[in-house]
Amino acid sequence: MLATLGFVLIIVFTYLIMSNRLSPIVALITVPIIFALFGGFVSSLGDMMLDGVKQVSPTAALLLFAILYFGVMIDAGLFDPFIRRLLAIVKGDPVKIAIGTATLALAVALDGDGTTTYMITVSALLPLYLRIGMNPLILATIAMISLSVMSGMTPWGGPATRAIVATGVDASEFFVPLIPLMVVGAIWVLFVAYFLGKRERNRVGIHDISIDHIIHTGEESAGKPSRIRWWTNLVLTVVIMVVLVKGVWPPSVIFILGFAMALMINFPKNNVQKEIIMKHAGNALIVTALVFAAGIFTGILSGTGMVTAMSNALISLIPDSLGSQFPLIVAITSIPFTFVMSNDAYYFGVLPVLAETATSFGIDPIEVARASVLGQPVHLLSPLVASTFLLVGMISRELGEYQKYAVLWCFLTSAVLIITAVITGAISV
Repeated sequence: MLATLGFVLIIVFTYLIMSNRLSPIVALITVPIIFALFGGFVSSLGDMMLDGVKQVSPTAALLLFAILYFGVMIDAGLFDPFIRRLLAIVKGDPVKIAIGTATLALAVALDGDGTTTYMITVSALLPLYLRIGMNPLILATIAMISLSVMSGMTPWGGPATRAIVATGVDASEFFVPLIPLMVVGAIWVLFVAYFLGKRERNRVGIHDISIDHIIHTGEESAGKPSRIRWWTNLVLTVVIMVVLVKGVWPPSVIFILGFAMALMINFPKNNVQKEIIMKHAGNALIVTALVFAAGIFTGILSGTGMVTAMSNALISLIPDSLGSQFPLIVAITSIPFTFVMSNDAYYFGVLPVLAETATSFGIDPIEVARASVLGQPVHLLSPLVASTFLLVGMISRELGEYQKYAVLWCFLTSAVLIITAVITGAISV
């Protein structure tokens, strides 16, 4: 009963989002509440929602202050020198722009954080896309699949870290066989960028543009940054990234402190600080509200037991005769699993069950751990991923519109990673 209720909930929710019948924030709140009431969870529904909100509160704080931090850095002109060099190379050719997007996103995504990847990549290149008439959905798609390849498999990235912890495997043994997948995945991302760029070149042509016309960040409020202030901003950002990767402090605390320091360094006057905060408050508020709404969604799914029931139902469908193919099955099923669940729910709730099942088939759990991260390209399309709302908000598109555009490329990226994993022996069949 619970499994059926959960599957129907996911189907209804996905339909309402992709058809634009409801906005994501309304759907995330109302749909699970209605199904929970229908399932008879009236008395405990409030506690479930509160538990979900508590669970996502650190993420909400992280995104709120990360958006404000990078907004300050963009206004202060931190990224202008790099953008100038990149634009000088790609100029007005959509193919070069798309490949430049992939190169930038792949490099930035190595830090393992989706918010950072999207903020830097989109902020740097969106003005250029709009200037020559390229579809911003291309920018978002390339950024997302780049993140899924680079962040999804590195031990300091969220999915891999959870997989390693949940299965108790060695980080280096987990990661080293995945390096060829990252190389092939990066080549695949560059191919996708070339293909999409070629299609846009045929549509909009090659433009002769001025770099100064594209770069305008910081001119209204900060002016051209001094060399000392620019280096100070760079050092502060690098320090934040290093502390973030090493896990010295919680990410939300790092960006709260970093935002305060960035604001004091670049905009010391109180009235200007208020203007800067208000300038970026719109994006920050929308994303934060969506994160809390997603917390209600996951809180209800976990609290009612729907997540566990759905995972057990799918696992029970695997016959013993397919035991030798179990890592491949885990890789394939990670696509729908991680789309309908948060990473925490999947890796800490479902993956240990899958690892134990693999052991019963005589398969090393480390292969299941590797297989579990191969569905991340599709996972990032999920409305349960906070950074995805940031991405679509930055390009001013609806989530459903973006999902319909990017779903094919995300599925193909997962397919490429799974096939490569089988060929290279990262997972056995």
